[in-house]
Amino acid sequence: MENTPGPRAGRKEWTALGVLMLPLLLVSMDVSVLYFAIPYVSQDLEPSATQQLWILDMYGFVLAGLLITMGALGDRIGRRTLVLTGAALFGAASLAAAYAHTAELLIAVRALLGLGGAALIPSTLALIRNLFHDDKQRGKAVTLWTAVMTTGISLGPVVSGLLLEHFWWGSVFLINLPAMILLFVLVPFLVPEFKSAKRERFDLLSALLSLSAVLLVTYGIKEWARHGYEPLPALAISAGLVLGFVFVRRQKHLPHPMIDLGLLGRRTFGGPVVANLLAMFATVGMAVFLTQYLQSVLGLSPFNAALWSLVPAAGVAIMGPAGGALAQRMDRAYVMGGGFLLSACGFLWLAQVQTDSALSFTLGGASLYAGGLVAAMTLANELALGAAPPERAGSAAAVLEAGQELGGALGMAILGSIGAAVYSRDMTGSLPPGVPQAEAARETLGGATTAAAQLPNGTADALLAAAQGAFTHGMSIAAVGAAVVMASASLFSFTWLRGAGKTRRPTESSADPRPTTHVGPVDPEDAFTSAVCRAASRAPRT
Repeated sequence: MENTPGPRAGRKEWTALGVLMLPLLLVSMDVSVLYFAIPYVSQDLEPSATQQLWILDMYGFVLAGLLITMGALGDRIGRRTLVLTGAALFGAASLAAAYAHTAELLIAVRALLGLGGAALIPSTLALIRNLFHDDKQRGKAVTLWTAVMTTGISLGPVVSGLLLEHFWWGSVFLINLPAMILLFVLVPFLVPEFKSAKRERFDLLSALLSLSAVLLVTYGIKEWARHGYEPLPALAISAGLVLGFVFVRRQKHLPHPMIDLGLLGRRTFGGPVVANLLAMFATVGMAVFLTQYLQSVLGLSPFNAALWSLVPAAGVAIMGPAGGALAQRMDRAYVMGGGFLLSACGFLWLAQVQTDSALSFTLGGASLYAGGLVAAMTLANELALGAAPPERAGSAAAVLEAGQELGGALGMAILGSIGAAVYSRDMTGSLPPGVPQAEAARETLGGATTAAAQLPNGTADALLAAAQGAFTHGMSIAAVGAAVVMASASLFSFTWLRGAGKTRRPTESSADPRPTTHVGPVDPEDAFTSAVCRAASRAPRT
């Protein structure tokens, strides 16, 4: 059978992408939208300290735990169906959250928001695989998807701050409703249904194993980052790893597994998963430091700090399209490796930041590392999405997202622990005598700020100067650690992915399985499909 080029997307497909990006933006914003609102929530609902933490974390835990399950479910029941279902659930949960009258109810509704978000995120990325068959157009679409996903987390506090200046805390949830209604109205007309033509059984036990494993590991890592080593988080991580092992073993023996382990073993898919994990390790790990530095060291208000934190989006806006353009002319592995090297330089730049450094100097380093990371992540998403068969695109997108969530949790824990260790060591020798709550002041910058409020001006200034210097030193060492990880990611891209993303005309035709009548034929000029064809030609025939 002769291969013919895939059809180019028109106005309808690009409009559909724009409609899908709006709920994606809101789902990613919901990770951070409560940062400013939590004091108002605490005043109104009076949650305990533990309940307050669960209000903040429940959404992310459920979102991470259900990504793999929802990706597999979308492949089976249809990605458009899952997007609409997720939008309905996300909208209803947003309305319930806005008017929650108890802390317990808000925690439960945040879990439902995570369920709706998990249905939306992998499906929107998988639909790009089906809507855009031309490799250049698909690259632009994935660039937009990656930029929206990463920008949403930074935009959450800004939108929250603006709303809270004029409305009550429930407004941060109500802004989700117009987008979900728009999605419901337009998606049935703009987005055709895509699902596997095979009738595959959904394995409930695998879904429970996946959810339990990711929840336990994520919870354990976040608690480790927050409180240091404790037996319960260590036990949670261990139990999660055991359940993850059982999940993988089960996938090997199922006729219709939730995760295609063979696909995960290919360098064109497994390689990008690892690259994205490392990228999010550095991104999330350093975001914690930058937020505190802007507020507690430079003295910016939370809202002004959130506004200034959007400046690195300029680097994203420049480097995302630039990376895609370069990838049309050279091996994607070299562009990805260059993006990681650029981000390593940005982190080394941040390692030079001092307590009296200009704000522009700090934001310049952040823009450099953010631009390099997004360029690399965009190409990793393209390569992985193109390597996945169309009928498995949902599962593939979910694995990519789950890897990013794990990388973010690891970055927060490991880089956070490095910074905390440096801070404690520096403060042990420079704590002024007679400081109340000395132990808390030695552990965190927030503890030192609280202690300083109870001291005379001279002693308070000395304590704050010591604490800010120790925190900035810890941030510098953590930035060096992030730079080392990014250099390793660059080396990994150059060596493991070299040749995997080259555009080359396949020697054999490859039929598109056409899960539904809407899935177009394979484009022989598509670099991603070429990689799959080369891998398939080397695989043993069964």
